[in-house]
Amino acid sequence: MTMARAKGRWPKLDPHDGVEDVTLLILEWLGEQGVGAMIRVDAERLQEGRPAWTFAASGGPLLEGMRADGASVAECMGRALLRLREAGLSVPF
Repeated sequence: MTMARAKGRWPKLDPHDGVEDVTLLILEWLGEQGVGAMIRVDAERLQEGRPAWTFAASGGPLLEGMRADGASVAECMGRALLRLREAGLSVPF
């Protein structure tokens, strides 16, 4: 299925679910806006007790690249969404 044909596929979300449940949808939405984005976990930082999750994005309407780190997917994505919104992207989640 191509991105153009996939429009309108967003599921109804349970407001009690965390952001980690929609992370892939957020990444896909960002891609549709021309933003390259990724989330990763760093095993070495995890073993050292440091925030192991990293979100990075650049391109499209972002004037400069951005990064957010967190100890969990939820913390990392929460910080990333805040920064994306501060940069003017109205992420629909």
